[in-house]
Amino acid sequence: MPEEFHRIRRLPPYVFAEVNQAKARSRAAGEDIIDLGMGNPDGPTPPHIVAKLIEAVQDPRTHRYSTSKGIPGLRRALASYYERRFGVTLDPETEIIATLGSKEGLANLAAAITSPGDTILVPNPSYPIHQFGFIIAGASVRSVPANPDEEMLRALDRAVRHSVPKPTALIVNYPSNPTAMLADLDFYREIVTFARRHEIFVLSDLAYAEIYFGDRVPPSILQVPGAREIAVEFTSLSKTYSMPGWRMGFAAGNARLVAALARMKSYLDYGAFTPIQVAATAALNGPQECVAELRRLYRERRDVLIRGLAGAGWEMPSPEASMFAWAPIPPRYAHLGSVEFSKLLLARARVAVAPGIGFGEYGDGHVRIALVENTQRLRQAVRNIRGFLQTGSNAAEPALNAAAT
Repeated sequence: MPEEFHRIRRLPPYVFAEVNQAKARSRAAGEDIIDLGMGNPDGPTPPHIVAKLIEAVQDPRTHRYSTSKGIPGLRRALASYYERRFGVTLDPETEIIATLGSKEGLANLAAAITSPGDTILVPNPSYPIHQFGFIIAGASVRSVPANPDEEMLRALDRAVRHSVPKPTALIVNYPSNPTAMLADLDFYREIVTFARRHEIFVLSDLAYAEIYFGDRVPPSILQVPGAREIAVEFTSLSKTYSMPGWRMGFAAGNARLVAALARMKSYLDYGAFTPIQVAATAALNGPQECVAELRRLYRERRDVLIRGLAGAGWEMPSPEASMFAWAPIPPRYAHLGSVEFSKLLLARARVAVAPGIGFGEYGDGHVRIALVENTQRLRQAVRNIRGFLQTGSNAAEPALNAAAT
């Protein structure tokens, strides 16, 4: 019998595992680890959303199977969100589907539209499911630059001219996880023109649409005329309403892609628990002050982290959006790569971050820092890192190597 199954062989070892194992060992030893690795919101879900869940779960009728497309009221609520936020009118019946978070939707759509050997264009670095959803489905992935600029557009043109077979789909993700970069409507217009010309589907990941800090408000690709001919967009309530464990997301846009995802899901699941869908409807239709408060909170945390680390000698760009800082490894430690640097930071500063190589090989010069601790803990993290940078060596120390074995 084969040592590994075919699809498993296409998946590399999970690069976050080394840091996660070291983190678990440190905690088991009683060490206080400040975990800024996973983008796991630490705040509670707003009370009015929780109250609606409790109300809905009291009705025994909601305990039965739900529907994989999402209850009609929830799909109408997302259509209303797109109308007021982006000025985009969507048909809740044919252009919207609820998903179990955006990650599930991306993976199942990849499985629905991919033939073995297809070529898919994916920014590098990017969120792992963007490429591995298609790799699991049998596709080949061609990397393109992650910056939403002329370099990326030129790379897309080269990819179309030199890929065999011709690419069938393109992933875009702005605000980006992990880089926190923003795209504007002019860039999306270029993407839509390119995709329509070459008959390429576009899958846009807009999970961080509401986590922004300045005057640049993240747009939707669906605002571009003609986008719905080729594009579908994934959103999520996880970050917007601090609902990560609820697993509620959406796909919206091109009716053919939405129908393909709906057909795939009809074989795989019955949708989220109905009370969760009812509560998600209340989140979208209800008061939005909680979203503004969340933005204020992440902005405050961003400023504490970026200013504090700059004072400690670690300069990094201040993100305009998302809940992450994409931090270049300090030059003194650049030769280590992101995994070894992350392990060293954990061992010497008691701060966990995500190694950039986990988002693609072009991320290896960075680590991703998540704003998922309160300001007091972030200030403690800054103090710990300052001490490490002032006294640490520029190599993975023997004690660290021994701890990793």
